[in-house]
Amino acid sequence: MLIGVSCSPAGLRKEAEPTAQTAVAPDPEVLRLMEQGVELDERQRQARAIAAVFARRTDSERAHRLAYLCYQKTLGTRLMPLDLAEIALAETGSVGFSSAAVSPKGAIGVWQLMPSRAESHGYRPEEMRNDAKCAEAAVRELYSKLDMANGNLVRAKKLYCGVGPEADAYEIKRRRYRREILRELGAPAPVQAEEPRIILEQAS
Repeated sequence: MLIGVSCSPAGLRKEAEPTAQTAVAPDPEVLRLMEQGVELDERQRQARAIAAVFARRTDSERAHRLAYLCYQKTLGTRLMPLDLAEIALAETGSVGFSSAAVSPKGAIGVWQLMPSRAESHGYRPEEMRNDAKCAEAAVRELYSKLDMANGNLVRAKKLYCGVGPEADAYEIKRRRYRREILRELGAPAPVQAEEPRIILEQAS
């Protein structure tokens, strides 16, 4: 089933906010990579730009926390922080990245995973209200779409929403948010083009 997440933030509703989540601290793997100096400069630059863009839609502390998750949860993957951030913007940026956001179709959390998709990645649906777990599930979901898209990341991001007119509208919106982050980043043209993704491929 291709429609695994919500594409229509207009109908998002907030349930009661969950209890405060444990603050995110760098895990041993992050520290190890930082100590080795493994191509982190671009990721860190992206995280700073993401935090600035997120802060236009939520408070500064939450913006930085979510930007860090985009950085942390994409380490060791083909993905860059920007890839995860633009999906969050498209899904719940309009409601301040609420972890309690629920779509009319039942997708949950900042990255809007449907309960069945969360379960397919080893999470309970209610865990999607935990930002860190939702980010992890979103990375796994995007990887499953990469398989369906034969490795085409742009196509995979569209499939994250699904197919049909909603997915077409979602893709337009995602690209608009991507451009906003890239303007903040001051990124050169090869990165803006999405394909080829030289930096992404070096990080894989």
